[in-house]
Amino acid sequence: MKLFFSEYKSDYANYIFPYAIWAVPEQKEKPSDIFARGFLPNSRFLDRFYMCRQVRIDLGKFEPSSENRRILRKGEAFEYTLLDRADFDYSPAWRDFCKTYADQKFGADVMSHDRIDDLFNAPIVSHVLLFRDRETTKDVGLVMLYLEPAQMGFYYYSFYDLDYFKQSLGMVMMTSAVSLLREKGFLYIYLGSCYSRNAMYKTQFSGAEFFNGFCWSDDLQELKFLIDRDSGMIEKHLLESEDFVHQFYPAGIATVEKKSFFNIAVK
Repeated sequence: MKLFFSEYKSDYANYIFPYAIWAVPEQKEKPSDIFARGFLPNSRFLDRFYMCRQVRIDLGKFEPSSENRRILRKGEAFEYTLLDRADFDYSPAWRDFCKTYADQKFGADVMSHDRIDDLFNAPIVSHVLLFRDRETTKDVGLVMLYLEPAQMGFYYYSFYDLDYFKQSLGMVMMTSAVSLLREKGFLYIYLGSCYSRNAMYKTQFSGAEFFNGFCWSDDLQELKFLIDRDSGMIEKHLLESEDFVHQFYPAGIATVEKKSFFNIAVK
């Protein structure tokens, strides 16, 4: 992959010069190769990615916890079907369904009809996971997925009827997707970024790990440290923070170097 570094606001007084890191796949590289290096798509065509603190589940280590099983018991009120995007009937009714959810969840017109159309017709959505109320047979939700069997899945956007919020439908959908991909022999499912305590729900699965800038870590105390750190005054790069290094990498930067899988050869 090719890397690009896009400069962000500097903090010259503290010698902090941030760059957003973008990746572009090279010939023969698959999206799964880029995901595995800590990047998420910032193009619906899967031709450009950005590095971020994101969460994935190592499905080889996933076993439903008591909380996961509780959610799945709630999910018995729903049935779900996994479809190739080409087999999904993206009707005007579904179009309006997704727009209604987006308006309620993200704000009016933050996600337009045209943007929803573009997503459903782009490579980033290879499959759709549909949910239906068993008793009423009413369609109640869907998940946009990118699947690369049996390497990885990406849980992209979910849309559901918020009248089912009390039935924990949102978590039912995510937990069902994690369980389904494990059953199908996938190695990983990627659940998106995690920069706040509100996003920690993505880590409630055994096998959860997050990307910290140089490797995948399964230490959720480390993740909480980073989230809390974001809310305070930051005057040093993370790896210059003695609190962070001493607490999580006590052997020092040499440990970080060994864990990093980035090795750029100069031609």
